[in-house]
Amino acid sequence: MAGKMTTAHVTETGASAFAVKISVSGFELAGDEPEDAGGAGLGPAPYDLLAAALAECTAMTVRWVAQREGLPLEHVEVTLTHQKGGPGAASPRQDVFVKCIRLTGPALTEAQRERLIELAARCPIQRTLEGTPRITTRCEEAPERAHGPGFPG
Repeated sequence: MAGKMTTAHVTETGASAFAVKISVSGFELAGDEPEDAGGAGLGPAPYDLLAAALAECTAMTVRWVAQREGLPLEHVEVTLTHQKGGPGAASPRQDVFVKCIRLTGPALTEAQRERLIELAARCPIQRTLEGTPRITTRCEEAPERAHGPGFPG
């Protein structure tokens, strides 16, 4: 059974060498590379968005579990780092994500905290990253190139 389809549309803005406008699910965001990578730092870079997606999904998963199980969680906060290589990496090119989750709720038991942390590792974005997603890339000709200049599309 197919799940919900999400479509993201990204187009260059020309504001810097890599600046883009990202449109997804009715929201618009700016994206760019930092200045030291040839951009102008006009928005988050792709790995910034990936790290944010994993942190967001983790926080939402923890909240969902706490609500479903009636746990006395008052607040959840996630800080996530991403680095190529570094401590814990099997190679200099391996992506290493570290999630630090802060759970606030004085009435939470140690067992409840451990359960929330355990289930935080099952958030959908983490499962996607740990799985074997299939990515297909295809070329779509722009109308003016597909039919030649001056011909209607």
